[in-house]
Amino acid sequence: MQIIENNRVQEKVYIEKMENGLTVMIFPRKNIQKKYIIWGTKFGSIDNHFISPEDTEETEVPDGIAHYLEHKLFEQENGKNSLDVLSSLGVDANAYTSNSLTAYLYECSDNFYKALDEFMNYVQNPYFTDENVEKERGIIEQEIMMYDDYPEWKLYMNAIKCMYARNPIRIDVAGTKESIAKINKENLYKIYNTFYRLDNMVLILAGDFEVKDILKEIKSRITLPRNKLEIKRIYPEEPREIFKKKEEAEMEISLPCFMIGYKDKIQKERFVKKDLAIDIIFYLILGKSSNLYQKLYNAGLLYSELTYDYEFSQNYAHLLIQGQSNNPEEVIENIKEEFEKFKVTGFKEEDFLRAKKKLYGEYIKEYNDIAVVANNLLSDYIKGINPFMYFEEFNILTKEEVEEILKEVLVEENRVTSIIKPIIKK
Repeated sequence: MQIIENNRVQEKVYIEKMENGLTVMIFPRKNIQKKYIIWGTKFGSIDNHFISPEDTEETEVPDGIAHYLEHKLFEQENGKNSLDVLSSLGVDANAYTSNSLTAYLYECSDNFYKALDEFMNYVQNPYFTDENVEKERGIIEQEIMMYDDYPEWKLYMNAIKCMYARNPIRIDVAGTKESIAKINKENLYKIYNTFYRLDNMVLILAGDFEVKDILKEIKSRITLPRNKLEIKRIYPEEPREIFKKKEEAEMEISLPCFMIGYKDKIQKERFVKKDLAIDIIFYLILGKSSNLYQKLYNAGLLYSELTYDYEFSQNYAHLLIQGQSNNPEEVIENIKEEFEKFKVTGFKEEDFLRAKKKLYGEYIKEYNDIAVVANNLLSDYIKGINPFMYFEEFNILTKEEVEEILKEVLVEENRVTSIIKPIIKK
């Protein structure tokens, strides 16, 4: 067993690579009542083109199939829905699909092991029929329609489609009505058998656990066979430049919203450093206490705080900044000018240290919530990141490195804009 620890936060993560191929990560926290478990597989919406370990031929599956499978996995041969069974035990169960992973989870204070029986059974025993696959189609069509009417999702997808020409991150996680019409029990079993294999999965537990005892409980419930054969994922080559500069749309909203996107280089060895540096950059240039935010807010150009996210994986990397304004073009121009100004002037040492101290405190606070810790562990594992690398990198991050990343990521040629405005009624 591997033990990773960080003396700064005085926490440990126990990592066991089982003989059957499954990776188990345990974050023990004594004297808390809540327990949290999440089981993830490295299979998301972007993995629609691959060569299965059992095949030599390429396989392409319909867009949205990872999300469709996530929905279907709860339905069991005995006629029960595992989500309902877990809820009846008083546990809070859920699942989600993202670009790069699918995850199943629950948290509870009581009945953890009763819930564990159901949880590990349904994830390992898919049951698809022509009838139950067809039944789900209408439900997911409604979900797709709901997201189509959701301004923030439209704003995000338009920004993504401006940045990327071929990368499958352009695909909506749920797919389209046309793509999910092609999903059947055969291709669902195909992707389950390809991607839901123990060596492609990680199981994470957080709470008051004895490490050896919980490992024994997990091992006793594993029924999937081991398979060491490699999955070959096929992704199109994405050009470095952005695909489109701007996209605008109209929806039934009361206030215009905007998103700025910066397409970044894929530099796996620098992702953590960039992520941390962008936290500092945003806090100092666009945060609530920054000069620019105060200026825009007092002028009535911003009605709430700006938000941001640096998304990255082995296939894409970008920074997204989002806000609301009656004049989004003016706000975007002000943001651009402020970035350019700081590229020349740099940051004051005292401001940099203040931001670093504040953000470090926020990172520490995250360890008070075992659900946040477990989800961060899953995300980091999928990205190939050491769980405590953020603390190590943050400790050595310098002002000069942050200024360098400001110039490197926030490049005008790589910027796209997505704006949604209210429908003008005639």
